[in-house]
Amino acid sequence: MDKTYNPQAIEERWYSTWEDKGYFAPRGEGNPYCIMIPPPNVTGTLHMGHAFQDTIMDALIRYHRMLGDNTLWQPGCDHAGIATQMLVERQINKEGKTRHDLGRDAFLDRVWQWKEESGGNITRQLRRLGASPDWQAERFTMDEGMSRAVQEVFIRLHDDGLIYRGKRLVNWDPVLHTALSDLEVLSEEEDGNLWHFRYPLTDGSGSLIIATTRPETLLGDTAVAVHPDDERFSHLVGKTITLPLVGREIPIVADDYVDPEFGSGCVKITPAHDFNDHALGLRHKLEVINVLTDDAAMNDSVPEAYRGLDRYEARKRIIADMEAAGLLVETKAHKLMVPRGDRSGAVVEPYLTDQWYVDLTRDVQPDGRPGGHTAIIKPSLDAVASGRIDFVPGNWSRTYNQWLENIEDWCISRQIWWGHRIPAWYDDAGNIYVAESEAAVRTKYSLAADLPLRQDDDVLDTWFSSALWPFATLGWPEKTERLQTFYPGTVLVTGFDIIFFWVARMVMFGTYFMDGEVPFRDVYMHGLVRDSAGQKMSKSKGNVLDPLDIIDGIELEALVEKRTANLMQDHKAKAIEAQTRKEFADGIPSYGTDALRFTFASLASNGRDIRFDLKRVEGYRNFCNKLFNATRYVLMNTEGMDASDVPAELNPIDRWIISQLQHTEAAVATHIEEYRFDLAATALYEFIWNEYCDWYLEMAKPVLNGETGEAQKQATRTTLVRVLETTLRLAHPIMPFITEELWQQVAPLADKSGPTISLQPYPISDSQLVDEQALDEIEWVKQVVMGVRRIRAEMNINPGKRLPLYLAESSAVDKERLERHSELLTFLARLDTITVLDADAEAPESAVALVDQLKLLIPMAGLIDKEAELTRLTREIDKLTKLVTSLTGKLSNPGFTAKAPASVVEGEQRKLDDAKASLQQLEQQRERIAAM
Repeated sequence: MDKTYNPQAIEERWYSTWEDKGYFAPRGEGNPYCIMIPPPNVTGTLHMGHAFQDTIMDALIRYHRMLGDNTLWQPGCDHAGIATQMLVERQINKEGKTRHDLGRDAFLDRVWQWKEESGGNITRQLRRLGASPDWQAERFTMDEGMSRAVQEVFIRLHDDGLIYRGKRLVNWDPVLHTALSDLEVLSEEEDGNLWHFRYPLTDGSGSLIIATTRPETLLGDTAVAVHPDDERFSHLVGKTITLPLVGREIPIVADDYVDPEFGSGCVKITPAHDFNDHALGLRHKLEVINVLTDDAAMNDSVPEAYRGLDRYEARKRIIADMEAAGLLVETKAHKLMVPRGDRSGAVVEPYLTDQWYVDLTRDVQPDGRPGGHTAIIKPSLDAVASGRIDFVPGNWSRTYNQWLENIEDWCISRQIWWGHRIPAWYDDAGNIYVAESEAAVRTKYSLAADLPLRQDDDVLDTWFSSALWPFATLGWPEKTERLQTFYPGTVLVTGFDIIFFWVARMVMFGTYFMDGEVPFRDVYMHGLVRDSAGQKMSKSKGNVLDPLDIIDGIELEALVEKRTANLMQDHKAKAIEAQTRKEFADGIPSYGTDALRFTFASLASNGRDIRFDLKRVEGYRNFCNKLFNATRYVLMNTEGMDASDVPAELNPIDRWIISQLQHTEAAVATHIEEYRFDLAATALYEFIWNEYCDWYLEMAKPVLNGETGEAQKQATRTTLVRVLETTLRLAHPIMPFITEELWQQVAPLADKSGPTISLQPYPISDSQLVDEQALDEIEWVKQVVMGVRRIRAEMNINPGKRLPLYLAESSAVDKERLERHSELLTFLARLDTITVLDADAEAPESAVALVDQLKLLIPMAGLIDKEAELTRLTREIDKLTKLVTSLTGKLSNPGFTAKAPASVVEGEQRKLDDAKASLQQLEQQRERIAAM
């Protein structure tokens, strides 16, 4: 095998082999085990969140594939209606055209063309991550089978009375010209103003002062509201005011919605342009007047002076006109939550339009059939309450339940072209007919052949088709073999941020269309991947990391260019460039896929956000290198070995490592089954690095290179390769590439064969192979060796210098163990002699370490220069004392702790704690040496 570990040399080669040979396909044996990939957007690229959750899914799939389960990891992409349409429209705009210039059919042809040429980036990147889904079964939410399933669901829900069309207030994106769900609107606090206007009472007896952040909606006011218990205004309820600039007479109403403490205590009510106002308007039967176009300009319902003005231009004009009329009381700076479309970034307007909805709130329909709450929501709540679906961690079930218990009807129509077109047709009288095609409509509703019909222009919300993913990808509505085998799925792995978008909706549709059967048994909710300081990764912050840059490496200049690309503000781009150059002076080196995957696994503690630090990746790159070099050493020492030889008897170190392996096998399996990938990674790391590489390989050297018999040498060689081969299988689900490469070299020596490690049986712990006596004895040896090494470190003794060791207060057991393992102790601890002191013997002046009651004594005479060592320690103590004083002063300064980011303060506190601990150790060491 190669002399050095080079992940690039093995990863793409092995992935091609796995995929070409069809190793990822279900094998038809064992219990079904199915994971549905959260379909990434077809426009997307692999980001850290994808890489994290796909590592978890792949580890689970590989683990169960090796257990012999019939595994399916179902891959696919989402058509991402709004995002894809925006992307293709921008391409067309660069040609000086719009989608309307092309027309619907030609535009959709362009989208499909883009999808074929560029839409597979993320799946290619997933392959680079080592993901092993059944690529032959890859699905797309707009493919023929999925499209048929979407139509079937819409038609059945409509025929069941659970989909309806109605005029409702929606979130309207005036750039994309489409309705958005609440989940597609991002609200953030921004600086704005609160304008106070005077509204005159119609009878001339006075006026009311109202406060608003959106003066342009004044033109659509149909009431002023006050709180019913507000004594300042109770005598005015029932009177009217004359709406300024419009002249319309509108009532003063009393409603509990009004906050008497906000503004003046009087609120203008615009039912067509505010969700709360709309609800109040329904309660008081107020007129609903829409004053905006779909571009968010003023329409013909407003006075002529404002028609056609953009909403913000109209705002300026209205404020100026109110001031000219003496009706502007004051303008105050005001922080407010501004809703923006998550794709366009445009400020969203509440807007009254005709849309399609899924009924989720009625218990019973007018015709007596079950309403949406009874038919859809209640079964979804029951699925979790009954334990048929378990959330991991369990606290996320409360979030799921609260959303479903307070749900509104689901607006499923979008006014774009890319997506599943709604299968509804209209005649000239406005009657609605729903079926899969115009021909089917005419047959279903017995319509005349010459009756003009037009199809609805809207498409369905992308999340509507995604909600069908667990069963439509398996062939539904046909009762396919795959559907019968793999529905319900075993586990869903996803982020908590799409519980509402996706998880709940899959449960809604799964229980409704699959005879009450849930779509999955477990929902593993992982946290968000944040940077090392705990900040959310975002392009605007310049702290985004590309997983492929970590795998393959990237030079500094390329990284700077990537992080500053498309940033509109020069000062922000310069700040990000400076930070990037400071943080990554040499760019990002190539760490390889296995190191990145192991990092993700080690950070995957239940439900917590993940602080990602490249230093951990570097550490696990070293871990991969350690495993690689250990394998080279084992192969060099077992070359030509007869793999079929079965040792007659194993020595204690062989029995010890085999016992440790059984404990590790049990721990890793338990942790994976419980979705504690962090603990599984820790168990693997501890065994491979510490037990096998650091201890067992060292313990084996005296056997392999010493005067022991050939039978004992063969026993240790056999143990070396068989434990290593098993360990590679144990680690394969998390680190697939390096384990495959090394297994191919090691397996023949361990009497194993097969085309790939990925189809080998996963190791199962065998308690009969655990030798408690060997565990106790070798643990004693380790403690003695570590005691001697601790003395070396504390006394600054040369690591290569052989030392005399005296043992005091030794028990009979200690003496027996010393007799059996003196040669091993001498080798591992680099000892010159080992002397057991009698109970009444006087011990020399020594450094001391304890192993239970056993005292380890290293005489200091002649080993160190006492005065030189005291001088060195004093110098180190002085340096640490100054650091402790400096950090203590810094952390006691309120000016620093109040202004510095919490992560910086935490970092300084950690430095102080470490410095204090080191100072205490050095002072104790100085005292010991001074006493010599």
